[in-house]
Amino acid sequence: MKSEQAETIALQALSFLVRDDKLLSHFLMTTGLTPQELKKRIREPDLLGGVLDAILSNDTILLDFCNATSLSPETIVMARRALPGGFTIE
Repeated sequence: MKSEQAETIALQALSFLVRDDKLLSHFLMTTGLTPQELKKRIREPDLLGGVLDAILSNDTILLDFCNATSLSPETIVMARRALPGGFTIE
């Protein structure tokens, strides 16, 4: 997966988190970001990787996101791998 496609998926994931106050609050708390920092860094690949980490860290959230976007969990994993900090298997 190309990084541009992975970034698009991560932005969709961020939009998913932002629509739910509880999910957004948890994301901000676990990352230590303020809402202002999040807005400022929204296009940074490292941050977007962290967004996908948050989605992938909870099966319920992952499946809810996949249902909302018609993406498979495998696609989310591939997107995470394409962003900084993602693991690769060779």
